[in-house]
Amino acid sequence: MITVKYFARLRERLGSQEQLAFEPGLTLGGLRDHLIQRGGAYAQALDRAQFLRCARNQQMAEEDQALSDGDEVAFFPPVTGG
Repeated sequence: MITVKYFARLRERLGSQEQLAFEPGLTLGGLRDHLIQRGGAYAQALDRAQFLRCARNQQMAEEDQALSDGDEVAFFPPVTGG
């Protein structure tokens, strides 16, 4: 199982977090694609046309990183200060 957390506008559309079972070898990018395939709010919020950041176990990560059991994944849009 992995924990997927959503931040900023993603949290507003998808909720704060969820637990998911995953296939061995799944990458962050593969997870994003899997979530997009759910359709609806997931397809809109995580659409590939939008630039999103992701983290694995509270470290910024690229989408080609493989996931492991117990990982925490976070998706969030770029943030600017004001």
